[in-house]
Formats: sequence, structure tokens, C-alpha cells
Amino acid sequence: MSKRYDLIVFDWDGTLMDSTAIIAGSIQSACRDLNLTVPDDAAARHVIGLGLTEALRHAVPDAPEAMYAPLVARYRHHFLAQDAEILLFDGAREMIIELFESGYSLGVATGKNTAGLNRVLESSGMKRYFHATRTAEQTVSKPHPAMLLELMAELAVHAGRTLMVGDTTHDVLLAQNAGVDVVAVAFGAHPAAQLLALQPLALIENFTRLRAWFKANA
Repeated sequence: MSKRYDLIVFDWDGTLMDSTAIIAGSIQSACRDLNLTVPDDAAARHVIGLGLTEALRHAVPDAPEAMYAPLVARYRHHFLAQDAEILLFDGAREMIIELFESGYSLGVATGKNTAGLNRVLESSGMKRYFHATRTAEQTVSKPHPAMLLELMAELAVHAGRTLMVGDTTHDVLLAQNAGVDVVAVAFGAHPAAQLLALQPLALIENFTRLRAWFKANA
């Protein structure tokens, strides 16, 4: 059966890697370190996927501007202390390899910085499977369409042949702003109801069902 898409772009945190709780906890710990307002779990999870400084501005909107740089530093301290413990979701590696071997071009669009993405691609052994990546450090943060537009241009694939997969409303809006189809996953940072309200092509509960969706629809 012919492929519906040539390029599949994945978010990283909360979509391929089970990092949501550690990211949210690191935001909260950084705020405690600096005696700033500590966002609740929902607020800390909501900003996952944005560039780090932008995420912290949204999560802690009442912080003085001068506090965001030290807040970034404290966040990185807490996150990097746990970074090596974060694993890919069960089934993620096998699915990516299957898509790679089936001839799809694969990309990553993430709110991580470039060093952080490169580190985790190397440590997870997944770097060889992705043809191109974009981080919030390299271009405009989600939900602006720049990440997808740049990936499509680099890999010479047009919007009608591109699919985005992500766990947040930022990912869904990124895809819609770029004119790209999008599938949301329900095991990451944002609640299913928020994702469904944006009407992605599908909302998928686990990697078994995601692999099946690709086989039937991609």
C-alpha cells in the first residue's frame, strides 16, 4: 500500500521520552530554590514543549524579569541531575526503527535546546534514525510554524505529505499553523480533553495503537 506521508515529525519530551514528570518537577524545584511562586502540576506540565525561558515565563508569570536567568540555571541543575534516569516510552524505539526501515523521513521538533536534544539522541541510541531536527534554540518556539516549515524545506517534503505527532496543544497548534496533519498522544503532558478540543486526526492512548494507526493510515 502506498504511503500517505513522506515525513513524520515527532515531539520529544512526553511523546517519545517519558520525561513529563521530571520536567514539571524540575520547574517546581527551581521555583522553590529561588523563593518564587511554585506552579501547580497542571501549570508546570502545560508549558512543556515551549522553549525553556518562554516556558518559565508562562509558568511563573509574576517573577521579576531579572529572575528568569537564575531560574533557567536552577531548572537545568535539577533536570540534569535526573537526565540519565529518563527512558523512552515502552515501544517508542521499536516504532521509530520500524518507520525508518519502512522508508519514511523522520524529524524531531522540540522545545529542548540543541545540546540537550543532541545529548539525549546520543544516549538513547536514536540519533541515526532521524533525518533532521529543530529545537526552540534554533528557531521560533511552538506553536509558531517555523520548526515544521524549516524541516519540510530541509527535507524537500511539502505540507500535504507531512505528519506531526505530539503530546501537547503546542504541538497540535504548531502543525495546524503549518498546514500539516497532526496526531496527538494521550500519555504526555496535556490532558486528553484539551487535545481533543483542537480536533487532531486521532488521539492515541499507547504505542501499540500508535503503531497500528501508522500501518493503517500513514
